[in-house]
Amino acid sequence: MDDVMSQAALQAAPTRQRLLLVTGMLGAGKTTALRVLEDLGWEIVDNFPIRMLEALIDTAPNGTDAEPTPLAIGFDSRTRGFDPERVIAQVKGLTERRDIELTTLFLDCSSNELERRYNETRRRHVLAGDSPVSTGIRAERELLAPLRRWADLLIDTTEYTSNDLQRVIRERFAASEQGELTLTVSSFGFSRGMPPIADLVFDMRFLDNPHWDTDLRPQTGLDAPVGDYIRKDPAYAEAFTRIRDLILLLLPRYRAQGKAYVHIAFGCTGGRHRSVFAAEQIAAALRQSGFSPTLLHRNLGSRAADLLEGGLWREK
Repeated sequence: MDDVMSQAALQAAPTRQRLLLVTGMLGAGKTTALRVLEDLGWEIVDNFPIRMLEALIDTAPNGTDAEPTPLAIGFDSRTRGFDPERVIAQVKGLTERRDIELTTLFLDCSSNELERRYNETRRRHVLAGDSPVSTGIRAERELLAPLRRWADLLIDTTEYTSNDLQRVIRERFAASEQGELTLTVSSFGFSRGMPPIADLVFDMRFLDNPHWDTDLRPQTGLDAPVGDYIRKDPAYAEAFTRIRDLILLLLPRYRAQGKAYVHIAFGCTGGRHRSVFAAEQIAAALRQSGFSPTLLHRNLGSRAADLLEGGLWREK
């Protein structure tokens, strides 16, 4: 009888409202993120006064008891009455509610890249006044620092194109079938920073570097001669086998734990040779094992890191 009552209570329990707070630096991609979320079926409200958030949540869709649509609220330093410390206090209160599943997403970007974006669009920064854009960016970064520290999820869009950001948002927030695992395999260059979101990172800089072959330098890990060069490294075959087997061991475990998204990143110095080749090979191996990974080469279009790879610490 107790088991029957417990089952009935579970069935009667209301569905939790999925709530995503989207904020961050102006120019870091909030509008793009919200548009993608809307395409994914989320209800979107931008530049919403956060002090009214609880009233909005308590308003049932169309006045019914229907299963709540995921709700994304966008706000930033332009939002009326914006106060990061007050926002954090309010969010803390909401996390204690059992009818809400709340996540805070902070979109960041380097100051140099933000300044470049402002100069390209010729837009004024709202906090700069008559001062240079850099002054407004510094003021905004200081203002938002508490929220950045508090956020559950941080996405740095410094190296992202609009398409890159759209892909990341889809991977993180698209509804998936129970037990389905969404895989991303990417390559990147350590010289341009670590990927902002990655579950597994493999450093491929132990392999011989095609950069030092003048014929291979202008090519990439997508080109057959570069692949042949990397395969000749005595460490490659065993390392690849072990990495592949480790990933294939972990993925079912991640799925069993309810993890819906896994990002596997491969890095080398410039992100154009070894990491690209390794990512391509692992993606192919995953497809052979029944997975359908998305491939992303973050720095494939970047110029070769000649200064970094040819510097004082020349990498063999």
